[in-house]
Amino acid sequence: MADVFIGIGSSINKLESIQRGLASLNLAFGELCISSVYESEAVGFTGGNFYNLVVGLHTTLTPQALIAQLKAIEFKHGRPENAIKFAPRTLDLDLLLYDQLIDKSIDLPRDEITKNAFVLKPLAELAPLLIHPVLGQTLQTLWSNYPKEKQKLWLVDIAL
Repeated sequence: MADVFIGIGSSINKLESIQRGLASLNLAFGELCISSVYESEAVGFTGGNFYNLVVGLHTTLTPQALIAQLKAIEFKHGRPENAIKFAPRTLDLDLLLYDQLIDKSIDLPRDEITKNAFVLKPLAELAPLLIHPVLGQTLQTLWSNYPKEKQKLWLVDIAL
């Protein structure tokens, strides 16, 4: 069983899209460890704010099969198959970490972990002592050193 972390984001029907995405992930993978939900401004384009969170789960799927499963869940919940990267979306599911695997061909560990507060903060919340496979630092340390003024991030008080 691999320990994996998945970033979840939505800017269209945010709460409903995330709830449906979580239900699909739970159905596919069983028990989920769920971070708090954070709101952030769109990055890379002008658009509405996003809700973001991270889930941890266990799987026997290979990273490639897991990514395919995540894409299928996105499509099931309204994401167009030809969606452009920087655009509003109902559901975005990104594989962030798969055990300590380093595989640049599938962006593991995901580059956004250290670039975006809306990824690093909820990830560090779930697994503060986990060591980043490339940087060799805990996620808690990476978050402590993150320039907080770089991106605005608000805790959203909702129950999932």
